[in-house]
Amino acid sequence: MRKTGQVLGSLPEESTSFVGRNRELARLERALAHHRLTTLVGSGGVGKSRLALRAARQAVGLFPHGVAWAELAPLHGDRLLLATVSDACDLSDHTPRMPVDALCEWLGAKRLLLVLDSCEHLLASSRVLLGDLLTAAPELTVLTTSRRPLDMANEHVIELVPLSPEGPDAIELFHQRMVTATVPEPGKGITVGGAPPRSDDEGGPSDRTDTGPYGSTHRAGPTPDGSTVARICRRLEGIPLALELAAAQAARTSVEDISERLTSRFDVLKAEESARVRPERHRTMRTTIGWSHELCSPRERMLWARLTVFRGDFDEESVRAVCTGGPVDVGEVGLLLDGLVAASVVTVIRGPRGGGLRYRMLDTIREYGASWLRALGEEAATAQRHADHFLSVADEAHERWLGPEQAHWYRTLGEVHTDLVTAVDHFLIHSPARAVRLAGRVGFFWSCCGHLHEARDYLEQALAVHQVPGPDRTQGLWALGFAATLQGDYATARRVSDACTTAARLDAARGYGFEGVLAAAYIGGLIALLTGRPLTADVLAGHALDTAGGEPFDSPNSLRCHLVQVFALTGLGELAQAREKAVALRRGCVDRGESWTLAYLDYQLSLIALFSGDPLGAAEHARAMLAGKQGIGDSFGIALGLDLLAAALAAGGDGERAGLVYGTGQAFWSTVGHPQRGTPELRAVRDECEQAARAHAGDSTYVAAFHRGASMDLATGLKEALVPLAGPGPNPP
Repeated sequence: MRKTGQVLGSLPEESTSFVGRNRELARLERALAHHRLTTLVGSGGVGKSRLALRAARQAVGLFPHGVAWAELAPLHGDRLLLATVSDACDLSDHTPRMPVDALCEWLGAKRLLLVLDSCEHLLASSRVLLGDLLTAAPELTVLTTSRRPLDMANEHVIELVPLSPEGPDAIELFHQRMVTATVPEPGKGITVGGAPPRSDDEGGPSDRTDTGPYGSTHRAGPTPDGSTVARICRRLEGIPLALELAAAQAARTSVEDISERLTSRFDVLKAEESARVRPERHRTMRTTIGWSHELCSPRERMLWARLTVFRGDFDEESVRAVCTGGPVDVGEVGLLLDGLVAASVVTVIRGPRGGGLRYRMLDTIREYGASWLRALGEEAATAQRHADHFLSVADEAHERWLGPEQAHWYRTLGEVHTDLVTAVDHFLIHSPARAVRLAGRVGFFWSCCGHLHEARDYLEQALAVHQVPGPDRTQGLWALGFAATLQGDYATARRVSDACTTAARLDAARGYGFEGVLAAAYIGGLIALLTGRPLTADVLAGHALDTAGGEPFDSPNSLRCHLVQVFALTGLGELAQAREKAVALRRGCVDRGESWTLAYLDYQLSLIALFSGDPLGAAEHARAMLAGKQGIGDSFGIALGLDLLAAALAAGGDGERAGLVYGTGQAFWSTVGHPQRGTPELRAVRDECEQAARAHAGDSTYVAAFHRGASMDLATGLKEALVPLAGPGPNPP
């Protein structure tokens, strides 16, 4: 068991202060300590997700195997429910078994807190999944948030009500959100997303301007009248989201103006909604959102509606591509986003790894905007633009795979994964040919980065509904063959590989070139390598390269076929020839900034060094491979690299450190659902070097180090493995 808790996947950032809720938080903490399934229920906007997030952060140290957060609001239907929960739990299963079986086994002995946020639209599916998980994992604790209970046996339900309208917390929340609200300075605009300056004609001069989040500004004028703020809090019934929306508007004008507007407009809107929305708290929330909607400019309202097509976070470039046209001009997207940020309709977040700014919309606000999109009759057109845009993103990632931006595109496709899936779903219904193209474009990326089941499922579905021959279908067959190969389903992989070969030859005969021939040879060669037939792999790759002609870096599949030859030469024992070819290809990868092939070339150079009696060189290349695989999030590649590094350390005489790295490798192998895998030559080396490590360190020391590595969280274990020794290790015997 892990000694300390950890955050699996990642917890959402808390971009604003947490106000009040001390009693509720303490009650929730007690529930998590005494109940295996707790559901936090309440109306939209009451603060369920925020309270659950704070509780999850405080619980990290209480659960030895960590805290996993799965955000379900972006899911449109239950197709990605299991994949989302698996991702949250750091499981990227590479086997052909049922995904739910893999997740049950992965969680089986773990003492872990799993949080499912926003279950209300997936109640039936969540009940089934949690029933399986809670049965299979007796130490699992689950916290869900929902507008309704799950209605499961032994479910402990906590109802979250608004803040007391008469209490200090509601007033404090309003004050804090008003102070930190981002509003445009006259003539300057909000400096988020690189937006151009915007004039502000909605508010009077301020006493001073302070710098706010992300370089934005907020007004800090005279302290607002306490009685007026209290009146607003009572009017909004203490509902946190309603208070935040009102505070954002007050920051642009004044609390007196907001109070007056609430008095004059709120009753009208509330009366219009009263016949349709119940209970009272729901009417208040929806009416407040409607009031904020009225205060936005017409073009801001149009953009608000169109933004609801995004299922996940989004950036300004995607907004320009999907949400413009008609009254919304491309050139003013930045200004309009600034206005929606200022109104707290969307929030600004940082991209992963300190990337560019991205935006997020709360589910309650998205629902309101989506109803307007339907009322405007733009739902179908916006969905089509959304799907077309993400097809273009996938096309660009595919075209730029062989170059310095390769790692960037792996990260980009990871950021927009939910929207890519939404686009494939759209095309499956409206344009099956485009579904094949999109699934074929992203299938390789998904397979490399832990979405193997989704890659295979979508490829099989798309290829079944669109069977017209052509390069896109050949690409889809290639991606499907790759996914099946990584799952170890070699019978299916061979069948798909044969179909891909036939399709590629037909493409070539029709004048589409030889890229498909090279792709088919790569899959055939990969299958041969993994099933112990290096000579067959060498022949397949060599024949395709002779047919296509050209140089290794002419295309991605040409480079992959050359990589197959390096693996085959090593497997055949032609170490000098394998090393010469690998070094030449590696130089080309470094010159071009390519990382995926580079990592596998380092893998081969490490193996060759190990076979040649150079454990220090083997360790150096193994660490280089690990760094490359870490950059694109390839858990399967990391597991391979750790095994190879451990073998190099064992060959160098450092048995204890080898045991530690072997243990970390075992932890990574468990995340992909496989026992240790790789080409046959690695398996032989692994067994021999593990015996040597035990001999050098002694059984008890080796076993202790192994268990220490296996019990570390993945990030810590990998970080420690990547640190080279200060000097050369002990000489081998």
